[in-house]
Amino acid sequence: MNRAERSAREAHGHVKSSSEDFRRLPVSEMRAIVARFEQRVTAAQETRSPNKDEVKKAVRRQGALKCPVWLNELSYDEIVRYGDDLADLFCEFPDDLIFVEPYDQAIGHQGQRADAPLHPVELLMQESRWMDEWGTHWGHAFGGVGPHQMDYPIKDWAQLDRYLGDHFPDPRAPGRMDAAAVVVERFKSSRYCVGMLPMSIKARLFNLRGTENVLMDLSLHERELRRLSDAVCEFSLEMVRNWARLGVDAVFPMDDWGTQSTLLISPDMWRAFFKPYYKTIFDEAHRAGLDVFYHSCGNIMDIIRDLIDIGVDVLNPVQPGPLDLREVARRFGGTVSFCGAIDVQHLLPSAKPQEVRREIRRVIDTLGAPFGNSFIPAPANTLGPDIPFENLRAMFEACHSQKA
Repeated sequence: MNRAERSAREAHGHVKSSSEDFRRLPVSEMRAIVARFEQRVTAAQETRSPNKDEVKKAVRRQGALKCPVWLNELSYDEIVRYGDDLADLFCEFPDDLIFVEPYDQAIGHQGQRADAPLHPVELLMQESRWMDEWGTHWGHAFGGVGPHQMDYPIKDWAQLDRYLGDHFPDPRAPGRMDAAAVVVERFKSSRYCVGMLPMSIKARLFNLRGTENVLMDLSLHERELRRLSDAVCEFSLEMVRNWARLGVDAVFPMDDWGTQSTLLISPDMWRAFFKPYYKTIFDEAHRAGLDVFYHSCGNIMDIIRDLIDIGVDVLNPVQPGPLDLREVARRFGGTVSFCGAIDVQHLLPSAKPQEVRREIRRVIDTLGAPFGNSFIPAPANTLGPDIPFENLRAMFEACHSQKA
């Protein structure tokens, strides 16, 4: 490849950038790379044969021919760094499921910002600060991956009435589901579609009151915390109804309850306060004929049985390290399907490609093969730019090389 050809490919996102170079591209180029990636991946999905029924067998533990795969859990950093090389992988190895978000979770619906919308690529690739539709303040540091919370709107419980009356978002706001509707309509007849419900209960409370405040509120201000939780739960319920009206196959509530070693709060406190809210959301989804995926990172071993009992169909991300995958399989295999379990903290960033392939095959043999392939191999968290491209290819090849 001569210098002119290389320059042309770099300008169009074909060549893998160094870990620093890609962060310094003009925002317009970053947006173009992301837009082209999304266009190519969507086009590749449209060429696939229908496979919805086969995915349902895995989700519902009915004996699938092989484990369906979901690898499109990406940061913008990953997409911008690897550009068309990453899109090539998704075109060669398309995902088996379509996960749909109506908007970026840390930005929210922007109906009130129609004249000057926030663009997630710009916010999440540069030094940025912004406020979402809930009144939570977010920031992104240059070189960081993903947003971090800067401030929260409910400083004192005396503000609760005004917040609920004047500032609480409307889940039925015009346009809220428009972007998602386009994707679901395109794929729902042939692909298994999952509607995302990020920050379903716990995370939203932490965003609105602050982490330390919520942990104290559980003991000191339970009545007020329940009022706010009731409103947040009702928002999630209406989002479930929104997804059902669009025709997705499943919803995906997301809240992180585990640390690297244990639950964030005691299992008894979780059961007393939070479990009923999740049951209400899961019941609403099942009434609408939707499967329930549920996400919580970390060591949540103490509440996995509770989650199964209240209706979780697919447990994600089954994070290796905090959880012993063999023990999870022994105790819960066959009673719930699994999703995730590919280590993004240690394996993908630092292992050799052959080690990546070997470990992914071991994970599939542990969580999927003994239980009728009721496992969806997926990253245990968002794929970041620290992962060598050869390990990404090894992951794709290992996940998609199963024998049917």
